[in-house]
Amino acid sequence: MRLIPDLETKLRDLNKILVDLKSAVIGFSGGADSTFLAAAAHRALGGGAIAITAYSATLPESEKEEAVALAAQVGIRHVLLYNSELDSPDFVRNDGDRCYYCKKGRFGALADWAAEHGFEWVLEGSNADDRSDYRPGLRAVTELPTVRSPLLEAELSKQDIRDLSKNWGLPTWDKPSAACLSSRVAYGQAVTKENLGQIEKAEAFLKRYCKGQVRVRHHGRLARIEVAPEEIPVLTEPAAANEVAAALRKLGFAFVTLDLAGYHMGSMNRLLETK
Repeated sequence: MRLIPDLETKLRDLNKILVDLKSAVIGFSGGADSTFLAAAAHRALGGGAIAITAYSATLPESEKEEAVALAAQVGIRHVLLYNSELDSPDFVRNDGDRCYYCKKGRFGALADWAAEHGFEWVLEGSNADDRSDYRPGLRAVTELPTVRSPLLEAELSKQDIRDLSKNWGLPTWDKPSAACLSSRVAYGQAVTKENLGQIEKAEAFLKRYCKGQVRVRHHGRLARIEVAPEEIPVLTEPAAANEVAAALRKLGFAFVTLDLAGYHMGSMNRLLETK
């Protein structure tokens, strides 16, 4: 597929940024952004690029396994690095800056690993669209001197990244957006290994019924399910509704609800809105 001139320019800018870095660690989640960034860095730097997946209880096991498979497909060297956000009281407290503390701790650990192993830079996958969303993690990036955001610097949007990924044959070109399990926990409620486990198991069960985005928002004893609007009828069918409610109650939820508005990325951020 021939690229439009504007996209060709952005891709050249990205390649120049990467080549000038000489060596880099890529924070690799296996999402559309980080997979494209890893592929671009591998093309530009060869052995000077390595992908690292920082994992903990906030990352579903299925996503960790998928990251390993995707790195192999891209051809980039890959390392799994355990780094638990749950060791940070600031993160566990789960206020509006949770993502800031997460990103600061995770990319701080990647920066330490990079320095120890002779890599000059650490790269993260924020894109140009992230400027318009509530992203406290971007603030953490500005506070870490060896961490950069090449996709954002090259002004690549999410759609640009999907178009380029499709052009390169990357399987993540149409992969739905994902977020760590802690994003499902209501602000003000402590993030624990136990409630993350509840969420992971509940979402895995729901994926038996729904093919699209599935989120189980954790509001203490209440589970609020979000699925794509067109899949809401699947879960309101009486037999399915009873099975889902019973399964989630076994996981420890006293109440199970279905959000009639459907899936909405970052819906928990409504709790931070000024009343």
